[in-house]
Amino acid sequence: MLSRASSLLPWKRRSAVPTALPAGQRVCAIGDIHGCLDMFGHLLERIDEDLAMRGGGATEVVILGDFIDRGPDSAALVELLRAFDADSGVTVLMGNHEAMAVDALRGGDEAMALWLGNGGGETLESWDVPPAVLDAGDVEAIAAAARDIVPDDAIAWLEALPHYKIVGDYLFVHAGVRPGVPIADQDPRDLLWIRDEFLDSKADHGHFVIHGHSATEQVQERRNRIGIDTGAYWTGRLTALCLEGTDRWLIST
Repeated sequence: MLSRASSLLPWKRRSAVPTALPAGQRVCAIGDIHGCLDMFGHLLERIDEDLAMRGGGATEVVILGDFIDRGPDSAALVELLRAFDADSGVTVLMGNHEAMAVDALRGGDEAMALWLGNGGGETLESWDVPPAVLDAGDVEAIAAAARDIVPDDAIAWLEALPHYKIVGDYLFVHAGVRPGVPIADQDPRDLLWIRDEFLDSKADHGHFVIHGHSATEQVQERRNRIGIDTGAYWTGRLTALCLEGTDRWLIST
């Protein structure tokens, strides 16, 4: 775990234009959790400690999607985030892994095979699909077991998650946006999956974009975006970006 001092250092602002939240608002965006429940708990503790030092006050939390798959505790994270999401101070966004899960659990064997190849097996095991069924590798049998075991209300909640949120000058989204396309006209698949066209773009997207999806060992800041997926399941570092007024700071495990 990083020390508190190293995890809270601000960094030089590179924004092409001034960016701010409305007065009296504070937001903490959390990157891709990927089933790492313990790490998420540690990060929430650090956020609480940080906000106490800053005088408390109402803070909105935005989860940037990809909270399931790969790590061991996806089912527990879904239940926890469902409870948090009932609070008006928490917004849980859809990521491409949640979209894959919904497609697999609602659709056919091809969608299930895609999900299993991207960490879905760990999620199904966390939902008590028998390891023997998963280890056998029969996609049809795995799909049948999953549809019997995974709660319908959990699937419905995943399916209904929003794709983005705007607060002040900031746009929070899982993967990014297609440059040159107004947010209202964006293809939902781009919001969940886009990479190079967005990552390499220097365009003004209308809002400063805070995103996950493209994992890097360190937070990636550019003039028009900040990527905060620090690869929790393989680096041990889950990151939050907190915003208030024109200030930005990081909190990490």
